[in-house]
Amino acid sequence: MILAIDIGNTNIVIGCIDGERIAFEERLYSDLKKTELEYAISFKTVLEIYGIDSRQLQGGILSSVVPPITATVRHAAEKIIGKEILEVGPGVKTGLDIKIDNPAQLGPDLVVGAVAGIGEYGCPLAVVDMGTATAITVINEKKQVIGGMIMPGVGVSLDALISRTSQLPKIGFEPPRRLIGSNTVDCMKSGVLYGNAACIDGMLARIQEELGGPIKAVATGGLARHIIPYCRQEIVVDDALLLKGLRLIYDRNQGR
Repeated sequence: MILAIDIGNTNIVIGCIDGERIAFEERLYSDLKKTELEYAISFKTVLEIYGIDSRQLQGGILSSVVPPITATVRHAAEKIIGKEILEVGPGVKTGLDIKIDNPAQLGPDLVVGAVAGIGEYGCPLAVVDMGTATAITVINEKKQVIGGMIMPGVGVSLDALISRTSQLPKIGFEPPRRLIGSNTVDCMKSGVLYGNAACIDGMLARIQEELGGPIKAVATGGLARHIIPYCRQEIVVDDALLLKGLRLIYDRNQGR
């Protein structure tokens, strides 16, 4: 069993993987102010909740898009499991064939998602990661990462809308009663849910047009479950996609 951690701008996804089985998946808040000890306590608490003894863990792997806390989180995890944590980055074997202008610019989270997407769903494929930003990674039929697009995330867009307007309230992600809202809150909910779903649908349609054929799509990230059900394109929601990718990369670097 290994410990897998993905550090995002908003959340830290933590899970334990036993072979191909994911024992659990949880999210913690990405807090730049937390100390190494505070993160270590958080990780230990999560493991205890699921009845996992840290001595059961054979190793660990981490990916991060938040450099200021990467080392802190890695050292905290190493403190708990007593072993070195592999960090996704230069020199780590991923098996990806990256065909973008500067392969080093492909974020670790997108690398991990692409690795898992290829392994789980085949190609050609679009991986939609809906976190602080909404990022789409496109992989062609030759299993090559050829590029993608990055858009403001659902939460970021909503926060900007509320902060820049005087009379629009904060809302949740519950669905409106119908598409055409008849009050301010339902109008906002419709715009956020259906608007972002239509955006994803439109981008996937344009990707397929540019590639000249159909493409599979998988979505992950904390907001995917709120938006993807309203999409008209066929998109699989896989909350554990990044953990699956981390497991594959860990195995490849253990010679498996």
